[in-house]
Amino acid sequence: MTEPILKVEGISKGFPGVQALKDVHLSVFAGEVLVLVGENGAGKSSLMKILSGIYTKDEGQIFFNGQEVDITSPLQAQQLGVTIIHQEMNLMSDLTVAQNIYIGREPMSGPFLSETKLNKQATELLERLEINLNPKQLVSELTVAKQQMVEIAKALSFNAKVLIMDEPTSALTDTEVEVLFTLIEQLKARGTAIIYISHRLDEIFQIADEVTVL
Repeated sequence: MTEPILKVEGISKGFPGVQALKDVHLSVFAGEVLVLVGENGAGKSSLMKILSGIYTKDEGQIFFNGQEVDITSPLQAQQLGVTIIHQEMNLMSDLTVAQNIYIGREPMSGPFLSETKLNKQATELLERLEINLNPKQLVSELTVAKQQMVEIAKALSFNAKVLIMDEPTSALTDTEVEVLFTLIEQLKARGTAIIYISHRLDEIFQIADEVTVL
């Protein structure tokens, strides 16, 4: 059996008056959708925030590609290849699709931002991911589902090997959910590991390769 791309062992995390996580174990493999389920307050989001560098663990070990790692910041998690898409989207509505994807990493031409290079870069990324979006379109003009595609493209522009999705269908219509699931299948085929938080049982049976219950 191949090594999991990401494995956690004995993870615990406490806050004043609350033990959010206690001795949690989890593994996810490349090209797999691991659905994480549990009641509200079970610690799902806390665990994902530890994996994405937002929180630090109190106890336990995290292994990435077989090597123990200590994830201490979101930037370190991104550099490692772990990216999270939060339930509340983090996009700037007055910027274009391309500008949102590469914000803070825009290609320059001398001292100036190169819109031509930026749009070309975004077009190549979107085509590679088979996401049908116009890189020049303002995010404010997009449906919620298409905004989510921008978030996914942004995450994968960091060469994410593990993509964490926190309740991604909560604001989507049934048709938009199917579009998202099609994209998830494409990401699986490329070897991306996906940790998918959901409380909807029908989604679990539709996309899960493995299920972990907290």
